[in-house]
Amino acid sequence: MKTFFLLLILMSTSLFAEKINIAVAANVSYAMEDIKKAFSKYHPEIQVNVILGGSGKLTSQIKNGAPYGLFMSANMIYPEALYMKNIAITKPVVYAQGALAYLSAQTQDFTQGALVLLESEKIQRIAIANPKTAPYGVAAIDVLKNLKVYEKVKSKLVYGESVAQTVAYSVTAADIGIIAKSALYSTPMASYKEGINWVSIDPTLYRHINQGIVLIDPGKSYRAFYDFILSPEVSKIFKKYGYITP
Repeated sequence: MKTFFLLLILMSTSLFAEKINIAVAANVSYAMEDIKKAFSKYHPEIQVNVILGGSGKLTSQIKNGAPYGLFMSANMIYPEALYMKNIAITKPVVYAQGALAYLSAQTQDFTQGALVLLESEKIQRIAIANPKTAPYGVAAIDVLKNLKVYEKVKSKLVYGESVAQTVAYSVTAADIGIIAKSALYSTPMASYKEGINWVSIDPTLYRHINQGIVLIDPGKSYRAFYDFILSPEVSKIFKKYGYITP
């Protein structure tokens, strides 16, 4: 009997659940399942539908009327543009800062330092995100310039057009990559070990990768999710996935 009533409650919740559409930068995909599960504990009546993509592409879709009520961007430029056009109803706020890591499919001696490693003949290709379109690519160039190796290694660079593609290049087409650290916390990346295949990059070597959130729909459910993203509970989740939180 208890099982029957529990099933009835679950069915009722599903039937009357409100569905909200959230546009989210692809690099956040690894953390979103944990965030959704945590949110559902407080709001089981709200179904969160996540649309993943590049921040620029998602911004274009929003400008063209895509029904996304909240936007979590990989940088601040795009949410600021939406706010300036009065599409977003809240000023952009930083919900997390992205972090960088070196990644290689091969065992690397990271103790020798990145300067020596990147210049070595062993490293013929270095994967980074395209700096023309991705904040993680801009930050990767910062790293190379601050290490004073950019001019020496720029001919080795291989550009990925997304977080996922840059990670893929790092372990296939390149000998090493400078990637979004959050990607290392996905299940398929578990075989790559810290200190052997990857290490974090000193955040003082690159500009802050401020990831911004804006509210587009004033509905109560969207506001609830917006507030939750900025809560200490979600801050802990972002830290778990390699982000720096404000």
